[in-house]
Amino acid sequence: MNTPEWLKPGIYGAAIGAVIVGIVGFTWGGWVTGGTASDRAMTMAHDDVVAAMVPVCVEMARTDPERDAKLETIRAASTYQKRAVLMEAGWATVPGTDSPDRDIAQACLAKLEL
Repeated sequence: MNTPEWLKPGIYGAAIGAVIVGIVGFTWGGWVTGGTASDRAMTMAHDDVVAAMVPVCVEMARTDPERDAKLETIRAASTYQKRAVLMEAGWATVPGTDSPDRDIAQACLAKLEL
C-alpha cells in the first residue's frame, strides 16, 4: 500500500502533540486521575464531618456536669497532651460511636479556646 509522504510527519506530529497536551493538562491544567479525585473527595468529606461535629463537642462540654474539673485538667495538660485529655473527657466521642475522634478533639480544642 502506498501512503502519501505527508502522512508520516502528520502522525508523528499528532502523537507528540497528544503527549504535550497530556503533560500540560496534568501539570498546569488541573487534570487529575480518578484516584486523586477520590482521595480529595474523601478528605473533603472528612473535613466536613469534623466541622459538623465540633458544635456537638462544644455542646457536650457545655452541658457536662463535671465541666469545670475536666476543663482544669485540660488546661493543666501540656500542649501536646490537651487533645488526649479532651478525648478522655468523652467530649470528642461522636454519639453512636465507641471511640473518640482525634480530628474532632483538635477542632473542639480550638473552638473551646483552651
